[in-house]
Amino acid sequence: MSEKTVTELENLILEIEHRIEDLENASLKDNFDRSAEVKYLREKRERLQTRLCSKLTPYDIVKIARHPLRPLAADYVNMMMDDFVELHGDKRFGDDKAIICGLGSIGRERILFVGQQKGKSTKERIACNFGMPNPEGYRKALQKMKLAEKFHLPIVTLIDTPGANPDIGAEERGQAHAIAENIYEMCRLKTPIINVVIGEGGSGGALGIGIGDKFAILEYAYYSVISPEGCAAILWKNAENAPESARSLQLTAKDLLNFGIADEIVPEPLGAAHKGPKEMAGILKARLLSYLEELKGIPVISLVESRYERYRKMGEYLEE
Repeated sequence: MSEKTVTELENLILEIEHRIEDLENASLKDNFDRSAEVKYLREKRERLQTRLCSKLTPYDIVKIARHPLRPLAADYVNMMMDDFVELHGDKRFGDDKAIICGLGSIGRERILFVGQQKGKSTKERIACNFGMPNPEGYRKALQKMKLAEKFHLPIVTLIDTPGANPDIGAEERGQAHAIAENIYEMCRLKTPIINVVIGEGGSGGALGIGIGDKFAILEYAYYSVISPEGCAAILWKNAENAPESARSLQLTAKDLLNFGIADEIVPEPLGAAHKGPKEMAGILKARLLSYLEELKGIPVISLVESRYERYRKMGEYLEE
């Protein structure tokens, strides 16, 4: 048997999933036991998913990070948090739907949550500007983070953006300044901050809520100075070279861990987060509770000093 490509494996897995669904529906209708066949197909699907995950290129991982069924920030709020109360507006211009802020609990820990939201339906995606925040979104996030500092609440940010909104209106309202101000202020906030990349971590758009004491990334997420397509368009004047760009950018979770940018890779369910959203939320919740417990034992002044030094050193290297 010839070695199958990633696309062929994906199609095979999809066919098996449809077959499992058909068998389960048929069993409900005629009350005939097909559990043995369903079990066999599930085991086959699991083997194929394992093979698929072992063959992924960096650009395949980028595509998984963008998967339309991948859990979004709002999904994690619903699956992980209790008593969530959303906080709106930047008190200057408006309420950017691309960034969600609010107070709530993860387990017994009270936190301030900040997350970038892409939306699911066409209407939601347009309202959220496809996850590309405006300056008022970053200003909203900073105001709420300062509120968390005032009440000694830890901050959890979930990063998922292709990048900050680059249109003329955003630039006129001070996009670059808003991101720079967030980076500056987050380095000084006297409260624990945890950052997790759950999907796309695009450039300054990610950095605007991405400064913290713990930086984790989901197994099939990415974090990069530019998208592979944007890089290819600049270097080769052709977005078709995006797979090569993705390799050169070294943007995967493993790359970030090797560079010391990420503290930990959060494992995803077999087949990635979109195959088991509830399982993924459970894994992430456990990790966040562990980080919160760890950071509670460190004096706030030490956290701030270490946080500042961490980002000052990022990107340093020694020539041999």
